[in-house]
Amino acid sequence: MKTVDLDAADMRILSALQSHGQLSKSKLAEIVGLSATPCWARVTRLKKAGLIHGYHADIALSQIIAGLAKVVVTVSLKSHRKSDFERFETHILNTPEVTDCISTGGGMDYVFTVVTTSLSTFQTLMEAMLDAELGIDRYMTYIATRQIKSGRPDLGRLVAAQAPNRESSAKD
Repeated sequence: MKTVDLDAADMRILSALQSHGQLSKSKLAEIVGLSATPCWARVTRLKKAGLIHGYHADIALSQIIAGLAKVVVTVSLKSHRKSDFERFETHILNTPEVTDCISTGGGMDYVFTVVTTSLSTFQTLMEAMLDAELGIDRYMTYIATRQIKSGRPDLGRLVAAQAPNRESSAKD
Protein backbone atom coordinates (compact mmCIF):
# COMPACT_ATOMS: atom_id res chain seq x y z
CA MET A 1 0.00 0.00 0.00
CA LYS A 2 1.34 3.38 -1.01
CA THR A 3 1.76 5.89 1.80
CA VAL A 4 0.71 9.52 1.46
CA ASP A 5 3.25 12.28 2.04
CA LEU A 6 2.10 14.47 4.90
CA ASP A 7 3.64 17.57 6.39
CA ALA A 8 3.70 18.56 10.07
CA ALA A 9 0.41 20.48 9.83
CA ASP A 10 -1.34 17.47 8.28
CA MET A 11 -0.02 15.29 11.11
CA ARG A 12 -1.26 17.78 13.73
CA ILE A 13 -4.71 17.74 12.10
CA LEU A 14 -4.88 13.94 11.97
CA SER A 15 -3.64 13.62 15.55
CA ALA A 16 -6.18 16.17 16.80
CA LEU A 17 -9.05 14.43 14.99
CA GLN A 18 -7.90 11.05 16.30
CA SER A 19 -7.76 12.35 19.87
CA HIS A 20 -10.87 14.52 19.90
CA GLY A 21 -13.13 13.23 17.12
CA GLN A 22 -15.14 15.67 15.08
CA LEU A 23 -14.37 19.26 16.01
CA SER A 24 -15.69 22.59 14.81
CA LYS A 25 -13.56 24.30 12.17
CA SER A 26 -12.44 26.97 14.58
CA LYS A 27 -11.60 24.59 17.44
CA LEU A 28 -9.58 22.30 15.15
CA ALA A 29 -7.74 25.29 13.67
CA GLU A 30 -6.95 26.53 17.19
CA ILE A 31 -5.59 23.14 18.28
CA VAL A 32 -3.34 22.70 15.24
CA GLY A 33 -2.18 26.32 15.00
CA LEU A 34 -3.65 27.25 11.63
CA SER A 35 -6.36 29.66 10.56
CA ALA A 36 -9.76 28.07 9.96
CA THR A 37 -9.98 28.22 6.15
CA PRO A 38 -6.59 26.63 5.31
CA CYS A 39 -7.10 24.11 8.11
CA TRP A 40 -10.47 23.03 6.72
CA ALA A 41 -9.03 22.85 3.18
CA ARG A 42 -6.44 20.41 4.51
CA VAL A 43 -9.13 18.35 6.26
CA THR A 44 -11.05 18.15 2.98
CA ARG A 45 -7.88 17.03 1.15
CA LEU A 46 -7.14 14.41 3.83
CA LYS A 47 -10.69 13.06 3.54
CA LYS A 48 -10.45 12.86 -0.26
CA ALA A 49 -7.13 11.00 0.11
CA GLY A 50 -8.98 8.40 2.21
CA LEU A 51 -7.04 9.12 5.39
CA ILE A 52 -10.10 9.98 7.49
CA HIS A 53 -12.64 7.18 7.58
CA GLY A 54 -15.11 8.75 9.97
CA TYR A 55 -15.75 10.19 13.39
CA HIS A 56 -16.66 8.08 16.40
CA ALA A 57 -17.79 8.41 19.97
CA ASP A 58 -16.64 5.96 22.64
CA ILE A 59 -19.86 4.76 24.28
CA ALA A 60 -19.92 3.05 27.70
CA LEU A 61 -22.01 0.11 26.45
CA SER A 62 -21.88 -1.77 29.74
CA GLN A 63 -23.74 1.14 31.35
CA ILE A 64 -26.49 0.88 28.75
CA ILE A 65 -26.84 -2.87 28.14
CA ALA A 66 -27.26 -5.14 31.17
CA GLY A 67 -25.46 -8.45 30.70
CA LEU A 68 -23.37 -7.22 27.79
CA ALA A 69 -21.07 -9.97 26.49
CA LYS A 70 -17.81 -9.25 24.73
CA VAL A 71 -16.07 -12.34 23.40
CA VAL A 72 -12.81 -12.71 21.48
CA VAL A 73 -12.90 -15.61 19.03
CA THR A 74 -10.09 -17.29 17.14
CA VAL A 75 -10.95 -19.35 14.06
CA SER A 76 -9.02 -21.77 11.92
CA LEU A 77 -10.50 -22.80 8.57
CA LYS A 78 -10.45 -26.35 7.21
CA SER A 79 -8.92 -25.35 3.89
CA HIS A 80 -7.16 -22.27 2.67
CA ARG A 81 -8.38 -21.61 -0.83
CA LYS A 82 -9.17 -18.03 -1.79
CA SER A 83 -12.88 -18.89 -2.04
CA ASP A 84 -12.83 -20.26 1.55
CA PHE A 85 -11.40 -17.00 2.89
CA GLU A 86 -13.82 -14.92 0.82
CA ARG A 87 -16.87 -16.91 2.01
CA PHE A 88 -15.85 -16.55 5.67
CA GLU A 89 -14.97 -12.86 5.37
CA THR A 90 -18.24 -12.05 3.58
CA HIS A 91 -20.15 -13.69 6.42
CA ILE A 92 -18.15 -11.72 9.02
CA LEU A 93 -18.70 -8.44 7.15
CA ASN A 94 -22.45 -9.10 7.22
CA THR A 95 -22.57 -9.95 10.94
CA PRO A 96 -23.07 -6.72 12.90
CA GLU A 97 -22.23 -8.37 16.25
CA VAL A 98 -18.65 -8.82 15.00
CA THR A 99 -17.06 -5.48 15.80
CA ASP A 100 -13.44 -6.20 14.82
CA CYS A 101 -11.84 -8.92 12.74
CA ILE A 102 -8.27 -9.48 11.61
CA SER A 103 -6.76 -12.12 9.39
CA THR A 104 -3.63 -13.60 10.96
CA GLY A 105 -0.65 -15.67 9.96
CA GLY A 106 0.35 -18.55 12.16
CA GLY A 107 -1.80 -20.97 14.11
CA MET A 108 -5.20 -19.33 13.58
CA ASP A 109 -6.64 -17.72 10.48
CA TYR A 110 -8.81 -15.05 12.13
CA VAL A 111 -9.22 -13.26 15.43
CA PHE A 112 -12.42 -11.32 15.94
CA THR A 113 -14.47 -9.64 18.65
CA VAL A 114 -18.17 -10.24 19.13
CA VAL A 115 -20.39 -7.97 21.23
CA THR A 116 -23.86 -9.27 22.11
CA THR A 117 -26.50 -8.66 24.75
CA SER A 118 -25.72 -11.95 26.54
CA LEU A 119 -23.57 -15.06 26.42
CA SER A 120 -26.55 -17.12 25.27
CA THR A 121 -27.00 -14.71 22.34
CA PHE A 122 -23.31 -15.14 21.56
CA GLN A 123 -23.70 -18.92 21.61
CA THR A 124 -26.66 -18.72 19.21
CA LEU A 125 -24.54 -16.55 16.89
CA MET A 126 -21.68 -19.08 16.92
CA GLU A 127 -24.07 -21.97 16.26
CA ALA A 128 -25.44 -20.07 13.27
CA MET A 129 -21.90 -19.54 11.98
CA LEU A 130 -21.21 -23.26 12.24
CA ASP A 131 -24.53 -24.07 10.52
CA ALA A 132 -23.65 -21.66 7.69
CA GLU A 133 -20.92 -24.07 6.55
CA LEU A 134 -18.17 -21.46 6.45
CA GLY A 135 -15.42 -24.06 6.54
CA ILE A 136 -14.58 -23.56 10.21
CA ASP A 137 -12.22 -26.29 11.41
CA ARG A 138 -11.97 -25.14 15.00
CA TYR A 139 -12.62 -22.07 17.07
CA MET A 140 -11.77 -20.92 20.56
CA THR A 141 -13.58 -18.30 22.60
CA TYR A 142 -12.25 -15.96 25.24
CA ILE A 143 -14.82 -14.15 27.33
CA ALA A 144 -13.75 -10.62 28.20
CA THR A 145 -14.21 -10.04 31.91
CA ARG A 146 -13.08 -6.41 31.96
CA GLN A 147 -11.48 -3.88 29.65
CA ILE A 148 -7.91 -3.03 30.64
CA LYS A 149 -7.05 -0.81 27.70
CA SER A 150 -8.74 0.30 24.54
CA GLY A 151 -7.44 2.91 22.21
CA ARG A 152 -5.97 3.88 18.92
CA PRO A 153 -2.31 3.91 17.96
CA ASP A 154 -0.39 7.11 18.74
CA LEU A 155 -0.11 8.55 15.24
CA GLY A 156 2.63 11.04 16.11
CA ARG A 157 4.77 8.34 17.70
CA LEU A 158 4.38 5.96 14.74
CA VAL A 159 5.32 8.64 12.22
CA ALA A 160 8.30 9.76 14.30
CA ALA A 161 9.52 6.17 14.55
CA GLN A 162 9.19 5.77 10.79
CA ALA A 163 11.06 8.99 9.96
CA PRO A 164 14.59 7.45 10.00
CA ASN A 165 13.39 4.71 7.63
CA ARG A 166 11.99 7.26 5.16
CA GLU A 167 15.23 9.25 5.22
CA SER A 168 17.40 6.20 4.59
CA SER A 169 15.16 4.95 1.75
CA ALA A 170 15.17 8.43 0.17
CA LYS A 171 19.01 8.32 0.03
CA ASP A 172 19.03 4.96 -1.79
